[in-house]
Amino acid sequence: MTTTPRWSTVLFDLDGTLADTIPLIVASYQHAFRTVLGEEVDDARARAWIGRPLLEALLEESPEHGHALDSTYREWNLANTAALIRRYDGVPELLEALAAAGVRTAVVTSKRQETARLALEGVGIDHLVTVAAGLEDTDRHKPSPDPLLRGATVLGVAPETCVYVGDATVDVQAAKAAGMAAVAVTWGAGERGALAAEEPDALVDDVAALTDLLLGREGS
Repeated sequence: MTTTPRWSTVLFDLDGTLADTIPLIVASYQHAFRTVLGEEVDDARARAWIGRPLLEALLEESPEHGHALDSTYREWNLANTAALIRRYDGVPELLEALAAAGVRTAVVTSKRQETARLALEGVGIDHLVTVAAGLEDTDRHKPSPDPLLRGATVLGVAPETCVYVGDATVDVQAAKAAGMAAVAVTWGAGERGALAAEEPDALVDDVAALTDLLLGREGS
């Protein structure tokens, strides 16, 4: 099978894209709202916040209690990361195949850099991909292009040579705003219909299909 990588640099979202942190995130939101506000949060509501900076989303929901929710979330999330984080099958092999093909890879995430590295370690891929941009690296966040542009700058590459891969509508919006190609994946927090409505360059349903797409394999 002929392999000709479509892009020389692949930037990845983290949550719901490279690591299955969705159950952990949802449970963390639910714990925080239950503890601070005595309020139950359903899965759909919690999933809708994924991809955005944590404090920003919480202050929008509760300006008065946002900071308390944030600290409660972070404490519980950190304590339960090892137990609840899961690896997506095929992701280590995807990263290895991209490296073997000479493709540069990095993570651009709404998580803080340290938290992102802990997540990568949790699923055993920290040696395969670095974090180029985290929450603290830009003032504006997805869907703003700033985090993605920061990632490209850190790697020393032009945005137009990059593709951004993510599972949320804000990922597609940020990629387009940054002048990058956008690939949406459906195994994370985003709904397929909502992702399709953003008109990404590609919409893929499993890691094998993403691997074929990024490596430019014939027939993909």
